[in-house]
Amino acid sequence: MFAIVTAGVSAIGRPLVLGLARAGYRIAFTHLDAAAAARALADEVAALGGQARGWQADAGDEAAVQAFHAEAADWAGTAPDALVNNAGIQTWAPLLELRVEDWDAVLRTNLRGAFLNTQAAGRAMLAAGKPGAIVNLGSGCNKLAFPRLVDYTASKGGIEQFTKVAAVELGPHRIRVNCLAPGAIATERTAVEAGDYAATWARVTPLRRVGQPEDLVGPLLFLLSDAAAFVTGQTLWVDGGAFTQANWPYEVSP
Repeated sequence: MFAIVTAGVSAIGRPLVLGLARAGYRIAFTHLDAAAAARALADEVAALGGQARGWQADAGDEAAVQAFHAEAADWAGTAPDALVNNAGIQTWAPLLELRVEDWDAVLRTNLRGAFLNTQAAGRAMLAAGKPGAIVNLGSGCNKLAFPRLVDYTASKGGIEQFTKVAAVELGPHRIRVNCLAPGAIATERTAVEAGDYAATWARVTPLRRVGQPEDLVGPLLFLLSDAAAFVTGQTLWVDGGAFTQANWPYEVSP
């Protein structure tokens, strides 16, 4: 089995690549100016008995995406069985202060990137006549408005709708498309959002903890597997229940 993962060396991407390797996938992944980290990740996969290779590629650059998919297919000797659209960036700014260039950069990476990589992988799967599975990384921003994350929220809301329309159009070709939506996940980036990120989010998460990047591996493998053979166009929340509960004004016992 052959999988493509965008932003494979990121805090979320790295455990997904390792999880895919442990499940028997060969993995082609992208990075941006992180050649040393890409080599280290490929070596880590090799130590597990698997195969992985990283490519420098900007998820929002059409030519770079096309070149990456072509070279990755040559390396693997086949069209991908799976695509994980993980590349994403965010900026912090109120709506009235958000710079146009930041809006453009976030939409370019998050939404345009998912479109370009889905199009490239979908075309390859169709040409090879093989079924496939695509998973797009969403967020709590898929359905809730997060203050000071205007561009990010717009991009993730778009990801959910993009997932649905891609599932409808690609379904007749036996290509499934789903969205994996994390809640509060502890990474180096999220650690700077609050003085105590884990405690802050644990208080509003029914499971009373934040997630770890590794919490996403099992749900990803499920969505890619035959166990989800009749699942497409859906969003699977991996959030400890944080975005299921209502903004409830009464105190609830722990």
